[in-house]
Amino acid sequence: MLLGVTAYAASALGQTGADSKPLVQFSNPPELGTPNGYSYVAVVTGGKIVFISGQVGLNKQGEMAGKNDFRAQAMQAFSNLKAALVASGAGFENVVKLNYYVVGVNHDKLLALREVRDQFINKAHPPTSTLAGVQALFREDAQVEIEAVAVVP
Repeated sequence: MLLGVTAYAASALGQTGADSKPLVQFSNPPELGTPNGYSYVAVVTGGKIVFISGQVGLNKQGEMAGKNDFRAQAMQAFSNLKAALVASGAGFENVVKLNYYVVGVNHDKLLALREVRDQFINKAHPPTSTLAGVQALFREDAQVEIEAVAVVP
């Protein structure tokens, strides 16, 4: 059993199993520092797991949103994630893990990413996350790629 603050996010979202136990429990063990906008642990006890491949700032027409605008690309990537989640019967309230890949990561990009992220995620029970600074992505003009894992009942 994990010690520390545990949030039963799934029950608040109507995601409970047959025995009314939450499908997802978010936790932040006290031995770790306080996370900024994410949870350290998500324990999944049931439901369907949905994996969303990395999304970038490309719109439906294949055009890059804001060629040199990190925030615009992050907004488009999150919008793309939302569309993929909805297509799989999920929403951002079901996301348990986000992975970010950021070209030339710096403080300004981190702040912009957090600002955009907070418009989409459940801030009361934020998903676990990892951010990696990378040298490049699949296209020279791509600055951010975000992938997600969701759990739906």
